[in-house]
Amino acid sequence: MAFDALAARDVPLAEPALARLFTEARTRNAWTDRPVSEDLLRRLYDLTRFGPTAVNNTPARFVFVTSPEAKARLAPLMSEGNRAKTLQAPVNVIIGMDLDFPDTLPRLFPHAPGAKDWFADEAARRESAFRNSSLQGGYFLIAARALGLDVGPMSGFDPAGVKAEFFAGTNVEPNFIVNLGYGSDENLFPRSPRLAFEEAAVIL
Repeated sequence: MAFDALAARDVPLAEPALARLFTEARTRNAWTDRPVSEDLLRRLYDLTRFGPTAVNNTPARFVFVTSPEAKARLAPLMSEGNRAKTLQAPVNVIIGMDLDFPDTLPRLFPHAPGAKDWFADEAARRESAFRNSSLQGGYFLIAARALGLDVGPMSGFDPAGVKAEFFAGTNVEPNFIVNLGYGSDENLFPRSPRLAFEEAAVIL
């Protein structure tokens, strides 16, 4: 059984799975009222956390906005074009980046006891927090689709306002926000073009 499990890593996912994750997946702008359970949100995080980051620094922090009271705090901080769909989505997820992530490295990267000191420079620490929390955000989107959820990532919001409202008293700053749930086809834009391989990639 162990050999079979190891060999399975070399087998590509079936086309329906690739379609769900990539080729047929869409950014949703409207949402059904089907709820998303706390158990599913926890499972989603448990998948996301296994994605690799530099020295396992895992700087992303997740705020799951689900209650009407929390949504009322978030909605005024969204850009006008994002406000209605933010209120409609069952869950809004604020993906933040913790600039104090080095404090967790003794536990998360224990085989390098001096890892915390590698990020003493503030600019380097911020750059790593942004890069790796963005990477974790990408894992989050794919994990959500793998669990049958739809996503709508957004960058149109007031960062200072979200910081003050949801991360006050911490060294966490917002990176981007994701609407999460079961999407409808309402306001679904035609798929935008993508660059061809020859335009975006090179093999050396």
